[in-house]
Amino acid sequence: MAVSLLSFLLFSFFNLQVVNGIEIYSMKIDSKVTSRFAHNIITSRAVNRGNVHKEVVFDVELPKTAFITNFSMTIDGVTYPGTIKEKEVAKKQYEKAVSKGQTAGLVKASGRKTEKFTVSVNIEAASKVTFELTYEELLKRQFGKYEMFIKVKPKQLVKDFEIEVNIFEPQGITALEAEGTFITNDLQNIIKKTFSEKKGHISFKPTLDQQRTCANCSQSLLDGDFTVKYDVKRTTPDNLQIVNGYFVHFFAPTNLPNLPKNVIFIIDISGSMSGREIEQTREALLKILDDIKGDDFFNFILFGSEVHTWKETLIKATPENLDEARKFVRGIDTEGLTNLHGGIMRGIDMLNAAHEGNLVPKRSASIIIMLTDGQPNVGISNPQDIQTHVKKAIEGKYPLYNLGFGYGVDYNFLEKMALENKGLARRIYPDSDASLQLQGFYDEVSNPMLTDVELNYPENEISDLTKNSFKHFYDGSEIVVAGRFIDSNQNSLTVDVRGEGVSIDFFDLITPEKITIQNGNEKTGFTWLDSVTLQQEGLTLIINKEKSLVLKMGSGASFVIVLHQVWKKHPLHQDFLGLYALEREKLSEQTHGLLGQFFHPIDFTILEIHPGSDPKKPDATMIVKNNELTVTRGWQKDYRRDPKHGVDIPCWFVHNNGAGLIDGVHTDYIVSSLF
Repeated sequence: MAVSLLSFLLFSFFNLQVVNGIEIYSMKIDSKVTSRFAHNIITSRAVNRGNVHKEVVFDVELPKTAFITNFSMTIDGVTYPGTIKEKEVAKKQYEKAVSKGQTAGLVKASGRKTEKFTVSVNIEAASKVTFELTYEELLKRQFGKYEMFIKVKPKQLVKDFEIEVNIFEPQGITALEAEGTFITNDLQNIIKKTFSEKKGHISFKPTLDQQRTCANCSQSLLDGDFTVKYDVKRTTPDNLQIVNGYFVHFFAPTNLPNLPKNVIFIIDISGSMSGREIEQTREALLKILDDIKGDDFFNFILFGSEVHTWKETLIKATPENLDEARKFVRGIDTEGLTNLHGGIMRGIDMLNAAHEGNLVPKRSASIIIMLTDGQPNVGISNPQDIQTHVKKAIEGKYPLYNLGFGYGVDYNFLEKMALENKGLARRIYPDSDASLQLQGFYDEVSNPMLTDVELNYPENEISDLTKNSFKHFYDGSEIVVAGRFIDSNQNSLTVDVRGEGVSIDFFDLITPEKITIQNGNEKTGFTWLDSVTLQQEGLTLIINKEKSLVLKMGSGASFVIVLHQVWKKHPLHQDFLGLYALEREKLSEQTHGLLGQFFHPIDFTILEIHPGSDPKKPDATMIVKNNELTVTRGWQKDYRRDPKHGVDIPCWFVHNNGAGLIDGVHTDYIVSSLF
């Protein structure tokens, strides 16, 4: 018995319908989440209590962001495995199988978050059938939490009903929540939730009586969404995990100030938006205006047959301007056809002019949000032509977010155009809460913290890589990059992450030959023969010709980098750089690295001083970090106060590359990709 499936994105629960005496006696979902990745198994069991063969329908609602990996049916002990097919192939095979009366399954659009998978089978009297569906999903972080939801809709009382979720996060779990839209006060205590360190566990197992809508009712109250949310500990902005020749890199910095936004709202006011849709749009825009921050800039562009703008350019969100904007929004009404191309192009031109004329902050995030309910039919109306023009005009400078209102839009067109321009598309469903859907989307993009984020990896080590360049990073979200190593045995990786925030971003890579200063996309080069002083907000850089480079972090610590030049014919050594920290007490306790771990005092004891192989350099025993080390007395130069000549200071030399003194081993501190 062949079973054809559509491979599509998923995650959720199921709805096994009752048909003429079919008893569903068990429904279970087992979810195991490891490092944000959910592996889920739905198992449903039914028996035919009738005297003749009956049809059982397995009906599952799956999240759109997951994928099926396996499906099988077991009838009276015989298992029939399913075959996963690509979307279009699956659709054709499904239609062919149905026409022949064979068993087949297909995934179709179902709701806002879900796709529906349905399969049916005829079973003999007294026969039992077990459906098992396996699906996986990478959980997305929004508003500071990872979220997974389970659609619960069995449509009958089930003797053995259970949801079990086990979470393992190597970083540690900081919060864990579980709730259901159908959960009453009586059911709240049935949700068992625990978490400690790296592990979390949730179970929901209501009895038959607890599932009833009332004491003597046969209807089930289990009808809605069961949602699990959690977050992880973050001691650093990113987390890298390597397994079997693959890696995944999670990047989610915290405690960064928000960037000012420059937002263009492009609104479809064609005749098809009349009535409830334009009312909900006005309602959503009024709520969004309440959330716009004082340092943001914004404007409205309306398109019907013609294109109209509220203001000629973007304006700052002062209280007076916001009041005027509210009056404008309340007066928005519908007219004409759909000049979508004209509306978007006007928005792009307006942003370009604002940046070129320095009308908006240089360090800010520019965003285009376009809402439409129809298809373009005025001016340039061919979708492919519009995509070409928009991509050429934006040039990767601004993300484009397309919101499709209702079911009359060409959603594939909106989605492709958004993805080509570093944005995304979202369907707005024409329900009573459409205005909340619009506002909810704005909330997702209302707090940009970084722009032009790039995560770079050594090209000579990586064979495959997912998207690693992002226009914006938003507060409460997470950037995820995955890849494959050329060497499957590799277990470490150097990552270079760059982004521009509200304060001055400064990255400098220094070598003995040159000094390169990078500020955003601008690079400036110097040599050690230059004498230079650069000052930016919170940072001062001084190059002393042929001597040193001084880096001062505002009122914080300062660093001196000294160019040590070696005799040109030296058989071993080459010119090198020495890094020295001034005012170390201003560095945080979390400062680490080969040098940083010693910027704060450590306890040690010197014992048993005795002559060494060199009479001028005695040996001794050092007790440090519960280790006994053999050390040798000597002298070293301190260049912090005298970068040219240095000052001789006594010290103890630790042998074997610092083993026992430094944290880890010395190779942990070597970044080979820099050389």
